[in-house]
Amino acid sequence: MSISVVATGDALLTQRLPRNDESCLKIKTLLEQADVKFTNFELQIHDFEVAPAAVSGGTWVAARPAVIQDLKWLGFNMYACATNHALDWGQEGLLTTMRHLDNAECIYAGVGNNMAEASQPQYLDTPEGRVALISVCSTGKDWHIAGEQRPDVKGRPGINMLRFNAIHYLPKEDIETLKTIVNKTDVNARRLQLEREGFAKPEEGFAIGSIRFEVGDKGSVTTYNKKDAERIVKAINEAKRQADVVLVSHHVHEFKGATKDISANFTRDFARLCIDSGAHAYLGHGPHILRGFEVYKNHPIFYSLGDFIIQNDSVERQPADFYDIYGLGADNTPSDGFDARSGNGTKGLAVNRKVFESVIVSFKVEDGEIDCVEIIPITLGFEKKRSRKGRPELATVEDGERILKDLAQLSAEYETKIEIKDGRGYIRLQSSI
Repeated sequence: MSISVVATGDALLTQRLPRNDESCLKIKTLLEQADVKFTNFELQIHDFEVAPAAVSGGTWVAARPAVIQDLKWLGFNMYACATNHALDWGQEGLLTTMRHLDNAECIYAGVGNNMAEASQPQYLDTPEGRVALISVCSTGKDWHIAGEQRPDVKGRPGINMLRFNAIHYLPKEDIETLKTIVNKTDVNARRLQLEREGFAKPEEGFAIGSIRFEVGDKGSVTTYNKKDAERIVKAINEAKRQADVVLVSHHVHEFKGATKDISANFTRDFARLCIDSGAHAYLGHGPHILRGFEVYKNHPIFYSLGDFIIQNDSVERQPADFYDIYGLGADNTPSDGFDARSGNGTKGLAVNRKVFESVIVSFKVEDGEIDCVEIIPITLGFEKKRSRKGRPELATVEDGERILKDLAQLSAEYETKIEIKDGRGYIRLQSSI
């Protein structure tokens, strides 16, 4: 049994892909060589007939249904849909997206009419064997999580979410000082009142709202929610009995420290839990930049595959809530809002070269083992104008080696060695015990 997999990061596609474009054709040729072609589906699909949610994942991301055909034309056949944008247009937008994906006969995971649907593995049958995909998201609002079905209450449409907890450790004297300052204000009054009335569970240690502090010198530490993790592990256990290859997709923006290229503690612990539970590979994405790669027990952990397509400044329409953020009104257009957000192209994602430099990873699972991962660098038109920016093309050898060297540096903390040759990277897994 030998199943080949090609995986990309975020596909935030809002424009049609030109099918006679040379760069697109080269990407298409690359993808079509694999049995499994995976991408993270970071958008909602509709014709703007649905109402927006009051808040979004940053942009109220949406595209017309025809873009699904463009992704299928490129070759993609497995989609992760649990993202922080999955409910930008509310539950109706999510259900409409699911309907369009179903009509296009797409295999997608991570969303559903209830938690049972959102958390279940989805399967792709290839000539060489069966592949399972489990899609998880940790970045989002508390109302994004799908609801469990009960005998007496209907489930809630939403995403398969892995929540997490954060504790900030400080010296005892600093916490006492913090308590003194907080007690001089009403900043904690509502939380304490909710505790007294039984509507909120008291936090351990000292809490300001939902932010927890404890005495210690560990800094800020995050841990995954055990109940959510148990549900996901159960899905992995089901998948490994029903399929030959198990892939876990995790959409997570959270980071550790001052820069977002270092994964949060809970992300690392969860990725390793997935491998321990039987997943063949962990496919991370979310922060719109690359994060380091790890080899764990001879299996690849890609903490972030970065972007594959990013066109978040080309969404056709935005709700009034978007314009309110920037002090704009009914006479303004989406471009006015995008210009205001980016300071007329001087800040934000649009001016971060790392957002527009990424990789595609390719590997084979042969009798349950992965010997080597090939890393193919791509660029997404950083220097191009908005109308052409965000579309992938294979990197030149020079750009590719620069991207790979940066990735190797990010991966060094995991003791991962990336061989670089002719603009491509290679990770040997079986020699990494």
